[in-house]
Amino acid sequence: QVQLRESGGGLVQPGGSLRLSCVSSGSDFSLYVVGWYRQAPGKEREAVARMTNIGSTNYADSVKGRFTISRDNAKSTVYLQMSSLKPEDTAVYYCHQGGWGSDYWGQGTQVTVSS
Repeated sequence: QVQLRESGGGLVQPGGSLRLSCVSSGSDFSLYVVGWYRQAPGKEREAVARMTNIGSTNYADSVKGRFTISRDNAKSTVYLQMSSLKPEDTAVYYCHQGGWGSDYWGQGTQVTVSS
C-alpha cells in the first residue's frame, strides 16, 4: 500500500509564500501522475495542480501564475510552491498519486492565509 505524506502547511499572511511537499512510499514514482487538491470548509474538493509522468502540467484558473507544481522522482516527492497567497487559498491541501489503475491520497495539510 502506497502512503503519501504531506508537509509544509501552516499559517501565512496574505501575499506570503509556502511550499508544500509530499513524499510517496511507493516504487516507480516517475511513472505516475501526481497532483494537489484542496478542500475549503463547506466546499467540495477541487483540483489545484497536476503533473503527468512526462512533466506536463495544468493548473486551476484561480492559481495560475501564483502556484507551481514540480516533482523530484529521485526523492519520490512532489512539491507545490505557492506565492501571492490569498485568504481564499485557505484550505486543507491533499497530495494525489494516480495512474496505471492506482489512486492514492495523502492525509492533508492545512494552509491558512490570514492577517
